[in-house]
Amino acid sequence: MNVLVTAGPTREPIDPVRFLSNRSSGKMGYELASAFAGDGHKVLLVSGPTALDVPEGVDYLPVETAAGMHEAVGHHIGRMDIAVFAAAVADYTTAAPATRKLKKSADTLRLELVKTPDILGSARQTFGFAGTLVGFAAETENLEANARDKLTRKGCDLIIANDVSQPGIGFDSNHNEVLLVYPGHARLLPRTSKHELAHQLVQAVLELHLAKR
Repeated sequence: MNVLVTAGPTREPIDPVRFLSNRSSGKMGYELASAFAGDGHKVLLVSGPTALDVPEGVDYLPVETAAGMHEAVGHHIGRMDIAVFAAAVADYTTAAPATRKLKKSADTLRLELVKTPDILGSARQTFGFAGTLVGFAAETENLEANARDKLTRKGCDLIIANDVSQPGIGFDSNHNEVLLVYPGHARLLPRTSKHELAHQLVQAVLELHLAKR
């Protein structure tokens, strides 16, 4: 099967040397891409900037910004059977990035921010994707409720949710614990390495895909 995986953060420019971003390392998305490829599937990894090596057997498309990721996903998702959106895409970007480095002068600096394109939300409504759609939700409270709301709003078949307020999992960690939120139920996958968890998630996604077909 053809599988699209997004991973990593995005970088939204403030000026030529500064940007807005987040703590995502990209590890979970890269492990997922590797696990899908290892299972014999054709994988396209669309990734924001990370310090990770590209997994073996994976087609790799680097992007920088949320707009760049939106464009890349829109261009390729039509030929995919499964799309897994693991990237931590910035919610806002600067309205007008400076063309030259901003100098430190005044005591305060105000930036006007505007919403970035909703990549996961565009999959069904804008891109017309009819395959199995999986999103991620990094939350700090009301994990299942927030994930279920996202599941409904974005038209997903599954949301993989994790509580990033817990120490030792999620951002900057090699371990994770996730709640699989389906339309009719939820299932916890206990804390383990992201490498092991990726294989569990691939199995869950493939089972979901086959059931949907």
